[in-house]
Amino acid sequence: MSSKVQSAAPRSLEIVGPMTGEIDRILTPEAKLFVAALVGMFGPRCNELLARRDRRQIEFDRGVLPDFLKETVKIRESDWTVAEIPRALRDRRVEITGPVDRKMIINALNSGAKTYMADFEDSSSPTWAAMMEGQVNLADAVDGTIEFSSETGKLYRLKDDPATLIVRPRGWHLSEKHVLMDGTAVPAGLVDFGLFFFHNAKKLVAKGLGPYFYLPKMESHLEARLWNDVFNFAQDEMGLPCGTVRATVLIETIPAAFEMHEILWELRDHSAGLNCGRWDYIFSFIKCFRNLPDYVLPDRSEVGMTVHFLNSYSQLLIKTCHRRGIHAMGGMAAQIPIKDDPKANKEALSKVRADKEREVMNGHDGTWVAHPGLIPLAMEIFNEHMPKDNQIENLRNDVEVTSDDLLKVPEGRITLKGLETNVAAAVRYTEEWISGLGCVPLNHLMEDAATAEISRAQMWQWVHHERGVLQDGRNIDQGLFRAMLSDELARIRGELGNGQYEKRNYGQAAEILDRVVTSRELSSFLTLEAYQLL
Repeated sequence: MSSKVQSAAPRSLEIVGPMTGEIDRILTPEAKLFVAALVGMFGPRCNELLARRDRRQIEFDRGVLPDFLKETVKIRESDWTVAEIPRALRDRRVEITGPVDRKMIINALNSGAKTYMADFEDSSSPTWAAMMEGQVNLADAVDGTIEFSSETGKLYRLKDDPATLIVRPRGWHLSEKHVLMDGTAVPAGLVDFGLFFFHNAKKLVAKGLGPYFYLPKMESHLEARLWNDVFNFAQDEMGLPCGTVRATVLIETIPAAFEMHEILWELRDHSAGLNCGRWDYIFSFIKCFRNLPDYVLPDRSEVGMTVHFLNSYSQLLIKTCHRRGIHAMGGMAAQIPIKDDPKANKEALSKVRADKEREVMNGHDGTWVAHPGLIPLAMEIFNEHMPKDNQIENLRNDVEVTSDDLLKVPEGRITLKGLETNVAAAVRYTEEWISGLGCVPLNHLMEDAATAEISRAQMWQWVHHERGVLQDGRNIDQGLFRAMLSDELARIRGELGNGQYEKRNYGQAAEILDRVVTSRELSSFLTLEAYQLL
């Protein structure tokens, strides 16, 4: 593989992670030059945009609420569409997501879903080995040679006509501490994107596909502009035409919800639409309005997609995407089939059915599932109500969403059960994450980092505001939180036994959780707090 940057002699990268296994297949001299060029060109802008996020958060803390931008009103009101949809992305009615380990990639590509989002972000713990081996695995998947043999000798191989591959790099806020430039960790998203694009873009194009991406955690159209410039630079360096890259943006932050048109405009040559990243969106709601006592949320079990601010955001996303001629993707069904309890399984599947029927009837062009067992149900629902490849022609001109709609706080209860659920999810997930696992089955749900983020942020909100009061009148304070955390650790010790418990990292997980919940300031991301332990 070649690119123009080989002779440009950009600043070099220092790799401080171990070169084990087949990592040298990915971190070739040419690939490192390509990533170094991306970092040298775009790293400073990434840092500037992260500083802009911090300044904007200060405004939120002062009570200045987000609104639609006055300076971009012409973009919102004028008529334009994004580039024509590639054939491989026209039908995305069911997408499966998951981490980038070898077995998962094969099973997801063979699952019967239309697309598979290979995730370097929330469903992966970003250990050095997982990130680099994930790149090896995806390169083999693109080549069609990927295989996996289980401990029992079962061989996994790709079937004919696998799902279309989409890759989610890490967000702008994350750094890769094993890759340095001038002694500083580089943006992880540029590493993930750069390595995948360098090794696979031309091969995908030769197959009639393309390098397709999901872009997480963006907070403004300026961050979308940065990604667009990255795409243009990468395409030029590899001799590929503009528009080869296609990217779907997850609208999973409150600020981004007010800039959907602008984000699509910035990426209009490379857009594959928008997605309702609803779990992180709830987390963003808490984080943005962390200092405002009127924005305390009830139990997260009561904050479903039918509450006003989430339903408004979903329908605004559909209307925005369809006006611009591109897909509006729905959210995740995290349920795992419950094989040993038919009644509980029936109840879980009824929730999935109701959620997916709501999505397709509202106008979404596809949806996410976390488990292959949910694909037939989701496919059945979308096949019934969306016989064409998509329903972009459904413009939803009946939808009118104001800033007040997007900011309406839902009513609901704060319960002892809700607090217990948050404590358990946060400490159990965090322990798995720092142990190297980012996609964790908990209570028949496939959880990723978003659940832990909501849980710990909600607990922080309840502890720090007077409105964090249980139904029985008790305040949720640090003492109650710590008592419940201690009870949960004792429960886990009882489940595992002392020997197994001591081998695990629950003590470290509890220390992190205690720090982020009782700290005076709400930390931006739990994963940033825990990353140094990997």
